[in-house]
Amino acid sequence: MKFKIKLEKEVRILTKEVILALVGLFLITSFTNILATLKTMLISKKIMNPVYFVVFLDALIFATVVTKVTSSVGFHYTVAYGLGRTAGVYIGSKLEERLALGILEVDIFFNNKSKMTSVAESLREEGYTVNNYLASGYHEDVRYKVEVVIKRKEFKVLEKILDECGVQNPTLKIKNLSKVEGKITTTRTQMT
Repeated sequence: MKFKIKLEKEVRILTKEVILALVGLFLITSFTNILATLKTMLISKKIMNPVYFVVFLDALIFATVVTKVTSSVGFHYTVAYGLGRTAGVYIGSKLEERLALGILEVDIFFNNKSKMTSVAESLREEGYTVNNYLASGYHEDVRYKVEVVIKRKEFKVLEKILDECGVQNPTLKIKNLSKVEGKITTTRTQMT
């Protein structure tokens, strides 16, 4: 009878230890995938200094996790590892959206000169540097183009300004820029 009680306690303790190990593995794997997403984002934006630290930390954690997964008995460690990677990708993508690093060049095309002028002036009032051009559209129709360089996190501000000017579903050409020499005028980054 004593032996049976002792065995049941050991099984419960082992189960708690396994569950804690699985939760830890899930969390650590999620964290490493968040780091990997951050690393990719920084490399794509050519922000290299923090990348070296992130890669080193990710390599240390990865080596430890792979050792744990490959030396464990049972498929539950593999499942926790897979779920952790999935959660890490999801959280990493949300983090990337939130940080919105980078610079955009946005070209906005208009058929109506007064709309173009209204948008260009509204952007200038917000503090942006704006260029506007006369362009040719389909069948050489007269078109107007407004060009503005903004931080990626300010794209919502641009959309709000377009909405305030009564511009619905505009034709936009959006380019990611890796580098801009000189000044980039920025305005508010949070909507009020």
